[in-house]
Parts: sequence; C-alpha cells; structure tokens
Amino acid sequence: MTVRVPVLMYHSVTDRPNAATRPLAVTPAAFAEQLAALREGGFTPLTLSGLLDAGRGLPGRPVVITFDDGYADFHSEALPILTRFGFPATVFTTSGWVQDAGHQEAGRRLDRMLSWGQLAEAAECGVEIGGHSHSHPQLDQLPTARLRDELRRNKALLEDRLGRAVTTMAYPYGYSSARVRAEVRAAGYTAACAVANDLLGGDGPDRYALPRLTVGPATSIDRFRRATAGRSVGRIYLRERVLTKGYAVVRRTRYGLRRVVRRD
Repeated sequence: MTVRVPVLMYHSVTDRPNAATRPLAVTPAAFAEQLAALREGGFTPLTLSGLLDAGRGLPGRPVVITFDDGYADFHSEALPILTRFGFPATVFTTSGWVQDAGHQEAGRRLDRMLSWGQLAEAAECGVEIGGHSHSHPQLDQLPTARLRDELRRNKALLEDRLGRAVTTMAYPYGYSSARVRAEVRAAGYTAACAVANDLLGGDGPDRYALPRLTVGPATSIDRFRRATAGRSVGRIYLRERVLTKGYAVVRRTRYGLRRVVRRD
C-alpha cells in the first residue's frame, strides 16, 4: 500500500458527553463539518475491511472512519450524519458493554451503549462491525488464557448475534504487544487497529498494528484538514506520540513484573 491513508478514530458523538466520555467526544455539528471537509477534499470513505480488500484498486484519496466502544449515540447522532453524506464506517464493539448484553454483560460501561438491535440496523446500513474485546481490558496486561477468552468470546458473540463475519478489531486503549497480536491473528481476525496517530501507508504495513488518527473535542477543522491531508501530522500529534512511547515502556515493565509474581 503506497497510498498514505488517514484512518480516523472517533468515540462518542454528542452534545452532552458525561465526565467519562468528554475527553474524546465530538459534537454532531463538528462531526458533520468534518465529513463535509472530507467530501470537499475529494476523499472516498471505505470501511476498514474495504480498504484492506481493495489492494491496488484503491481510489485516489481513501479514508476510513472508525468508532470505538459502541456508544448509543452512534445510532442516534453519527449514523444519520453518515447516511446523509453516504459515507460508510467501522464500529469496533465491546460485546460485554452492549446495552442488552444480559448474562454476557462484563466490564464497566462509560455511557449508554448500542443495543444488539441497533448494531444489526447499523450493519444493514453498510456499517462494518468489528471487535473491541469482551470487557474492554488492557489486553497486553492479561494472562494468555484470559486474553484468548476476551478476543474469541467477543468475535463469537458479534458473529452469532449479527449473522455475519467479523474480521477486524481494535485494541482497547490502543495497547497491544507481540503476544497480543499473535493471539488476535489466532482468533481469526485479519487486521487490527492501534492508535499511533499516524497515517496508514508504506509497503507492507503490519495488518495487526494499523495506525489511526485521534479525533476529539480539541480537533479544530483546520487541524482536521491538515491531518487528513498528511500535513504536519507529527507536529499535530507530537504530545500524544511522546506519551504513547513513554507509556509503552512502562507497560512492558509492568507486565514483566506481573509474570514474575505469578511464577512465584
């Protein structure tokens, strides 16, 4: 893939975020303005699997719009705007957070989430449903047995309830490791998204560590236009990249210490 592709990462789209979702929420008005900027810029939106399946047949300016967690406002706010523009999207869904998960409920929901019926309706509208673990843990800190359960239960539940294959996923918090990526592949996923705040591109990108660009309340329309065009991406996301690299070292050390404690 020689084309540099912006893969955008959204979470909640609402005018009334709560304290937990506010740091990454965007308003419906801002979201609509961003989609208009993509259309004006001549971008062609694709789902993540659509991008990866296109190979060398990519359109001139592809872009992928993704959402993490599966908030209910995707159905009430984001989906009508996407439909108005005729844009597809990919929603990475935490199965234990689904609003009517019942006995499969797991983890701590941060807000009202999509129901199974709303997920099915979104899928019928051309939205790709991807995995995002079952309970939204930090996957790289889990023992291998629990890691496998998180990945495989998530995929199996989504496929069973929606009646379609789930081939892509995103790491909760963006965290992964070589061990996590190997288990994602073994679970049957063909690709997985991290964060990294960079454009996807280059020859032979790692399909299990696909970078995305964070879009949040501080993303002005000028910053959005520059980032999606690939201008000054390193400068725009400098703070986020420095924090990510530093925390990666901490996380590797923490997991190593936990392994030592478990062996003792």
